[in-house]
Amino acid sequence: MSEVLDDLVDLLSLEAIEENLFRGRSQDLGFRQLYGGQVLGQSLSAASQTVEDARHVHSLHGYFLRPGDASMPVVYSVDRVRDGGSFSTRRVTAIQKGQPIFTCSASFQYDEEGFLHQAAMPDVVGPENLPSELELASTLSAHLPERLREKVLRPKPIEIRPVTERDPFNPTPDDPVKYVWFRADGTLPDLPALHKYLLAYASDFGLLTTSLLPHGKSVWNNDMQIASLDHSLWFHANLRADEWLLYATDSPWAGNARGFNRGSIYNRAGQLVASSSQEGLIRHRKDWA
Repeated sequence: MSEVLDDLVDLLSLEAIEENLFRGRSQDLGFRQLYGGQVLGQSLSAASQTVEDARHVHSLHGYFLRPGDASMPVVYSVDRVRDGGSFSTRRVTAIQKGQPIFTCSASFQYDEEGFLHQAAMPDVVGPENLPSELELASTLSAHLPERLREKVLRPKPIEIRPVTERDPFNPTPDDPVKYVWFRADGTLPDLPALHKYLLAYASDFGLLTTSLLPHGKSVWNNDMQIASLDHSLWFHANLRADEWLLYATDSPWAGNARGFNRGSIYNRAGQLVASSSQEGLIRHRKDWA
């Protein structure tokens, strides 16, 4: 593994400090607040460590309650809500400064045989010849605030390659549909749960911004207040986060200063391995311009 990927795996491992109580350190990615994918991945890690290995996570539903502080660790409290004959349910609360910043419920299930169908994978160009987000950002580095330039341009543990190139500093209105390829930047151990933690971590990148596309806005516009409000994930199959995955997102609605977004995640074989949804705050602050 690369050093940055090894650091991310360590970030998601967590320290057990008491029964049902875990602590995770934080990373500063240069955003205004703690990256939401961190608490998603760490919450899933905390919940999974209280469930037997034979039961695999199939869904997670969470709410972002307060902005997190990237300079402080996060404590995760797990409530073992139920262990049934086939399913286990866990409730996780992420805490900083004595206050909950995120809460979620996660459900786990034994593997079973059942009916099978799925939506077809979109027909888009593969990732091999596409530039990465990091390469694209380097061509626009002059537009980046100096205090963020080093953080934005440093190596990333998740490589992201957009199918369509867009200029985030000069956005133009477009259809609310986006396709990106992503994978961990290195080979990971054969631990199915770890690959799902990493998917949860990566699933927050770019999902909310799909709802900005029709309005010609981006996260880099100074007159936009943007924050995730909730996040849901459904895991349909085991996956490898160190192999290319296609994240197909769309936004069917926005209104009342909120944007709703959906995501479908496919492997290279065309198998739908996970789905996501998220509603977020997309408030146009003319007083900030």
